[in-house]
Amino acid sequence: MIATSKRTTESSKLRKTFSRNEEINIVEGFVGNTPLYPLRKIWQSSSVEIFAKLEWQQLGGSVKARPAFNIICQALRSGQLLGGKTLLDASSGNTGIAYASLGARLGVPVTLVLPENASADRIRIISSLGAEIVYSSPLESTEGARKLAAEIAASDPEKYFYADQYSNENNWLAHYRGTANEIWQQTHGEITHFVAGLGTTGTFTGTTKRLKELNPELQAVELQPETSLHGLEGWKHLETADVPQIYQNELADQRIELASEEVYSLLPSVARREGLLISPSAAANLLGAIKVAEQLDSGKIVTIFADDASRYAHLESFYQQEK
Repeated sequence: MIATSKRTTESSKLRKTFSRNEEINIVEGFVGNTPLYPLRKIWQSSSVEIFAKLEWQQLGGSVKARPAFNIICQALRSGQLLGGKTLLDASSGNTGIAYASLGARLGVPVTLVLPENASADRIRIISSLGAEIVYSSPLESTEGARKLAAEIAASDPEKYFYADQYSNENNWLAHYRGTANEIWQQTHGEITHFVAGLGTTGTFTGTTKRLKELNPELQAVELQPETSLHGLEGWKHLETADVPQIYQNELADQRIELASEEVYSLLPSVARREGLLISPSAAANLLGAIKVAEQLDSGKIVTIFADDASRYAHLESFYQQEK
């Protein structure tokens, strides 16, 4: 009877493992491979083109689906996230939503540390997806959330796998293996400039690193807010913030600083001219791309629209503004 019970348990574990691998293969088809959208109304030029990857068109609803999926998959494959361990990380919103979405589908428990003053919309979405939320001090921003997450992980290493997206190589590798190659194929290798903002820096680092391997002449432009006090959620002003460990400063050919007011003023124009309701982060990337385009006589610029406006209820007033 004991032997039979043991075999039954082992068989159950095998079925569970197979099911999870099967689920990973299914979910992989819904991460990445986002369309490249030509912006021909907000920017008009016959010799300089601007394109944006519509990153909300994947499971999890943002560009963060890519690193979140890669981090989870690599942790499962290495055994770091087996045995019912909980994935733990600090997140200002989009990565947390991606973790929660993917965790729900793949059967991975998720605990997220967010500053207490995080967006109510993000908190509602994360809670609806079944992830546990732990709040950190509203006065310490993302750095405080990371510190608390590290303390929680250290207090019970048998329970938690601390993903730490700011230092996890699988963050930028997701873009190195995915985003960059998609852009290269979608532009038929004709991209001349890649423009992206800095948050965890994973998107800029991974995409730029691979694109420069494919074309050493490619120009990479990183964007950041012009001051530490800004309205671009998830973005970093590197001079006044903890620089993510995955950031590689030698990759950028140019840095452009953006004013939040100018970013937000772009939102209604993009909606009415391009038919896109985009987030402030996407608008900031577009503004940066336009500033690069203004410097060029010819070129093909690609940027990232990290998410759309659906998670930002406060944007309604901006979209009601006149042209």
